[in-house]
Amino acid sequence: MPELPEVEAARRAIEENCVGKKITKVIVADDSKVIDGVSRADFEASLLGKTIVSAHRKGKNMWLQLDSPPFPSFQFGMAGAVYIKGVAVTKYKRSAVKDTDEWPSKYSKVFVQLDDGLEFSFTDKRRFARVRLLEDPTSVPPISELGPDAFLEPMTVDQLLASLSKKKISIKALLLDQSFISGIGNWVADEVLYQARIHPEQSSATLSKECVGALHKSIKEVIEYAVQVDAASTHFPCEWLFHFRWGKRPGKINVEVGADSDQYPSNWIFHSREKKPGKVLVDGKKINFITVGGRTSAFVPELQKLTGNQAAKAGSKRTNKSIDDVNEEASDEEVKGTAKSKKGRKPGGQAKRSAVKRKSKDSDDEDNDNDDSADDVNHEDSDDDADEDRKNKTRKVTTSKQSKAETTSKKKVQTSQNSKPKKRAK
Repeated sequence: MPELPEVEAARRAIEENCVGKKITKVIVADDSKVIDGVSRADFEASLLGKTIVSAHRKGKNMWLQLDSPPFPSFQFGMAGAVYIKGVAVTKYKRSAVKDTDEWPSKYSKVFVQLDDGLEFSFTDKRRFARVRLLEDPTSVPPISELGPDAFLEPMTVDQLLASLSKKKISIKALLLDQSFISGIGNWVADEVLYQARIHPEQSSATLSKECVGALHKSIKEVIEYAVQVDAASTHFPCEWLFHFRWGKRPGKINVEVGADSDQYPSNWIFHSREKKPGKVLVDGKKINFITVGGRTSAFVPELQKLTGNQAAKAGSKRTNKSIDDVNEEASDEEVKGTAKSKKGRKPGGQAKRSAVKRKSKDSDDEDNDNDDSADDVNHEDSDDDADEDRKNKTRKVTTSKQSKAETTSKKKVQTSQNSKPKKRAK
């Protein structure tokens, strides 16, 4: 997903190659989902014959200033990208269009030709981008609702500390909130938290002054470095968490490998979800993946630990889970023992029960196939039900054992009484 470094790289490429040139041809896609609030004909007519004066960016949004309004504005979404024919926009992904490539791409939403023959295109494979034609892009949403730009308008340490002290949500979710600070997306948020050694679920208001200082420093360094190399991922420091999040097979990554930008897909979040916890390493330490703020989050548990009350609560949860695991294991052993005691029963009844079990299992499988979405929605409820089922099963097995023990005891007493020799009548 394009974040501040990638959008800034696109802005710089437009400014370096297109400013001062007149637009001689425009082709706008027939896609009302991406081309927002304006017809194709009006969009094309508004750009044709205009001169590009400058290119601007705030957060993940870019707009072109022409010699007269309205101005085209680009919200990159999940897969928006700027391509200039013959020019490498960013080394993070393939952006220099080759002669053998389709041009313009079938995913092109706005194609522009300039008076010197140069051509550029804004593309979007996923259709989450938004392209608008605005009189003043900074005065209307989404740009007017953005927080300070993480690169152009950085907060001071004191400003960041004061802002965080009022927020009770997790620090990862807050960093992704574009109204709080604009330009930081999923990979940047994970990287700055890793560099600052802060757990992504740590409550923002509980961060110490030292932690806030480390976070402020890592935001500045990560973003400045990424922008400096125009998102050339092969130049990022080898110890960055960034290199180990996408494009590599779990268990096959170590810090010496470095990064290969050609292996980084455009949809980073999808591929990071496929990783298996504990199988990916950075500097010899395991990376885990959790969901924070609705997004997959990569972090290193050994270095990024919860603090304060959150650490105590997490420890309590782990203890309770261990107890539940022990109880479940004991319950399973009791069930196995009960099953063994039933071996002497007639095979007819056994076959009937097996048939019933098979039918029940088949029915359950069909229900599972049809109710996947419901299972996802009610996951927490299902966990609670499962816990209750385990407790009930344990209670039933225990009661059953007690009942059997009492029955066995009575039988022994009865047998003992019957086995005593009767007194002979005189």
